[in-house]
Amino acid sequence: MHKLIDLTINEEQLDRTVDIARKRNLVIPTFAQMKDPDKIPDSIKEKLRDVGLWDVDPLNLFRISWKNEAVEKGGLYNKLPNYVELPSELTGVKARIFAMTGKFFPTGAHKVGASFACLVPRLVSGQFDPAYHEAVWPSTGNYCRGGAYNSALLGCKSIAILPENMSKERFEWLSKVAGEVIATPGCESNVKEIYDKTWELRNTRDNVVILNQFGELGNHLWHYEVTGNAMNEIIKAEMREKSNFAGVCLTSGSAGTLGSADYMKDRYPMSKIAVGEASQCSTLLDNGFGDHRIEGIGDKHIPWIHNVKNTDMVIGIDDEDSLALLRLFNEPSGQEYLQSIGVNQSVIEKLSWVGISGAANILMCIKFAKYYELTENDMVITVLTDSAEMYQSRLMEMEEDRGFKYTVQNAVLDHGKNILGVKTDNMDELTYRTRKRIHNLKYYTWIEQQGYELEELNAQWYDYNNYWDKLHKMGAELDKLIEEFNVRVGIEL
Repeated sequence: MHKLIDLTINEEQLDRTVDIARKRNLVIPTFAQMKDPDKIPDSIKEKLRDVGLWDVDPLNLFRISWKNEAVEKGGLYNKLPNYVELPSELTGVKARIFAMTGKFFPTGAHKVGASFACLVPRLVSGQFDPAYHEAVWPSTGNYCRGGAYNSALLGCKSIAILPENMSKERFEWLSKVAGEVIATPGCESNVKEIYDKTWELRNTRDNVVILNQFGELGNHLWHYEVTGNAMNEIIKAEMREKSNFAGVCLTSGSAGTLGSADYMKDRYPMSKIAVGEASQCSTLLDNGFGDHRIEGIGDKHIPWIHNVKNTDMVIGIDDEDSLALLRLFNEPSGQEYLQSIGVNQSVIEKLSWVGISGAANILMCIKFAKYYELTENDMVITVLTDSAEMYQSRLMEMEEDRGFKYTVQNAVLDHGKNILGVKTDNMDELTYRTRKRIHNLKYYTWIEQQGYELEELNAQWYDYNNYWDKLHKMGAELDKLIEEFNVRVGIEL
């Protein structure tokens, strides 16, 4: 059977990696500590009081958590993750919609956790040599930022790859953290161009290790364990006597965050998993292609790590709706209008937590609620991957492109058309055959182009329990290796 995440020990290299970690005073957190910061040693918490949230400091490995306090420096942890419940005055639906924010991770996005789970298994097993290897992070957005950041914290060299049309903020930040930044042609839907660059690096450099977010099962596992647990804590805290957990709605991207939906469905078997994509690039819905502007989600292929057989619905989101929502939430006139219709100020203050993909996730929840005719007893949850902080240049571009300042009248129109007016079009409630159609699309990208094994592709579908369930149980095995690594490093806490 497949190793899934390879934890085979290279003892000789592991000794060298341990020595490097010892010289850096490096301690690596476990998944268990990321889920429950109460398990983090008090000595580390005390040191964190002098560390900024985005500082390139190994201590910030212990801030890979959904529960960080919402402060820029010195914060510790909340009992619950940072989240917002979006009221019906805003959404136009009765269902209770919860959105968990990634803004308060280091780098301002939760992808720092996903990339951690791709690099660390190789480090603690001795498969990655920090003195020799370069970690290559191909991405359509935040994942390569998280990968470059974790590489810097863990003492590893990094190469970030992302499309040239991504936001200016991403490139400016990466230039200060990554060892090398490579811009590939196109926008967020040009994933193959990123893959082509990784093959070029493989063929010209013998020291690169490709950590492809779309194919790395560590990405899925981290979200299953850590993000899924965080979602469940919010739902349990918000449950009322007649409450029903209806489902998770998430845009596809690398499909890593969908691991959290698997976690929730394991605990709420009657709930549903909805996966979203830009309508301008409707690969899931109809094998389509195209360009779009929902940054951070890549298309024209199905990620290897997407557990398609467990997915219940596909929802297409118009990227113009996402951009309108971003502007409504973050322009002063938009916030003024929302206050006038009864949206609580405490909610308005959290709307800056919404980036473009987060806006798409919220719109998914609204369409999901309309399709299933959800009531005030139904609960839906999603994730805000990053925040408006990463898209200030996009807000300025929209003002320049449209040639006018955003007014309350614009806000009224955007709310009416792009939120309240969204319909249940471009949606598909999946059957066995439509799930299989989507799963089969993996063949062309991963078997023909990327050299993955056909046997494993078939195992994802036909040997479902032995494949995905086995993967979902690997968190404890990885934690054990991390703990053994820390003991060998021997840093006194």
